[in-house]
Amino acid sequence: MVEGARYDAWLLGRVQDGGLPHLGCERPCCEQARASGHVEYPCALGIRDRETGTLLLIEATPAVEPQIAMLHDLAGASGRGRTPVDGVLITHAHIGHYTGLMQFGEEVAATKNVPLHITPRMAEFLRSNDPWAQVIEYGQVDVREVAPGHTCEPLEGLRVEFIEVPHREEHSDTVAFKVHGPARTLLWVPDVDQWGRHDGLLPKLLEGVDVAYVDATFYDGSELPGRDLSRIPHPFMVETMQMWEAQAADRPGVMRFIHMNHTNPVLHDQDLREQVESRGFRIAEVGEHQAL
Repeated sequence: MVEGARYDAWLLGRVQDGGLPHLGCERPCCEQARASGHVEYPCALGIRDRETGTLLLIEATPAVEPQIAMLHDLAGASGRGRTPVDGVLITHAHIGHYTGLMQFGEEVAATKNVPLHITPRMAEFLRSNDPWAQVIEYGQVDVREVAPGHTCEPLEGLRVEFIEVPHREEHSDTVAFKVHGPARTLLWVPDVDQWGRHDGLLPKLLEGVDVAYVDATFYDGSELPGRDLSRIPHPFMVETMQMWEAQAADRPGVMRFIHMNHTNPVLHDQDLREQVESRGFRIAEVGEHQAL
């Protein structure tokens, strides 16, 4: 038990936008998953307020229904009907992070005024594109704009900082979240460009953090031959570990890797995973719990 904690956070998904198995992939990583029935969902986090029972969802992925069902199970929530959660936060406009919002719409859950905490640029993108514009127009979600550098309180007493991070901006800006509970602080940064593109960004993000969920899309880049990685410039795990190895050794388990691409070998190679974890890092597990 963490003294003074009021909130429970659970990881609801840990892989890149397309999940696993991944559409169009005929490599062993996905063929074996299809054969065995193994499924991995895109990155999402669920949070429960122990005092009120209210629920927060971070990221509305294409797998939003099974992920919210998982959150309800973990949180012991029932009888929620068409109010599946009490708030949603979204980091940016790439498909693994916002497309699940369509299921809040008239054709599916028909929710009513679920608070949606997003940046002004993200809000403008949603208002300009159906079916998300209709979800807003019909009042299924209530947009609450939070500019980067500012905070919101999506659950009573839970403070979330919006921190702008460099990432592809075809449709919106991208933010990381620092989630401050009374006992601990959690960092959520599933997508970011390589750390070298913004000097000092990684130490800034990790300052004052007790647990950090960090972009680990690629292990070293070699797992995706034939793709132009300059167009998908996520940090390599090997680089992140090199930069933060001393701190990870002092505080093992603080940095937890998420957003793995379906080809990332840490998902499939137990020996490699053990090497990563021997250095003080962790491969995040779906369902793992953090008290805040």
